[in-house]
Amino acid sequence: MKFGVDIPNFGQWADPRAVASFASDLEDAGWDGLAIWDHILVADGLDVGDPWIALAAAASVTERLTLMTMVTPLPRRAPWKLAREVVSLDQLSNGRFILGVGIGWPNDPEFTRFDGPLDLRERADMLDEGLDILEGLWSGEPFSYDGTHYKLAESTFRPTPVQEPRVPIWVGGMWPNRRPFRRAARYEGAFPIFLDADGEPGPATPETVRAVCDYVAEFAGEHRERGEMVTTGMAYSVRDGLAFDLAALADAGATWWLEQFIPGVGDYDEWMARVLAGPPNAAT
Repeated sequence: MKFGVDIPNFGQWADPRAVASFASDLEDAGWDGLAIWDHILVADGLDVGDPWIALAAAASVTERLTLMTMVTPLPRRAPWKLAREVVSLDQLSNGRFILGVGIGWPNDPEFTRFDGPLDLRERADMLDEGLDILEGLWSGEPFSYDGTHYKLAESTFRPTPVQEPRVPIWVGGMWPNRRPFRRAARYEGAFPIFLDADGEPGPATPETVRAVCDYVAEFAGEHRERGEMVTTGMAYSVRDGLAFDLAALADAGATWWLEQFIPGVGDYDEWMARVLAGPPNAAT
């Protein structure tokens, strides 16, 4: 299991200089990755930073750390603009970037305020078309597209990504919804948010992680690797011991743990001190 930290792009991390400093500290502390949320408006009056500028700043001060968005709501971005941003960040980081994608959540205010599509199925269709466009433009070959939501006249985008055959894509979704994980089976990783019986986000468990792994493997087929399985939570949210059995999650198929900071949950100074002391051990 690899270990990263997952932070919001608002509040204390709205300033890209703060993200860069934090990324440098994480690399020194032995973490494997840094993920950042991709929001544009969370609440009126709250400072929000651009995740691409923040990750560019982080890439400039690190050499080893994997950088990722977790996740980018592709239906509220122009896929051709995102294609450019991703390749530039892939170049700047020398192939250390992973693109996490999803349909976007919540609806309000990020879709309601800016006349975005509110229907989740429509957004899922836009995500699929957007992914087709990213792959086509990253190829460096002449590419055109005639979809329901996007139409592109033939264009050739250069340069191509540093990573081959392209930048890895991890697909986020809310389990037990199935469609996001059929989509994830076509790409390099799955990032589930686990919903409880009341439809609220809940913790990852070995049982739910194994269920997602098995489902993705079923659709990935015999001749394709299952890919990465990303779990997240606040293992450092308690004073004594870990709040999750990370070894059990790894045994169930999780390949990454993203230690998450959720604003308003737990003591920030305590969480930060534990993070900067280094990642947990999957054998704990």
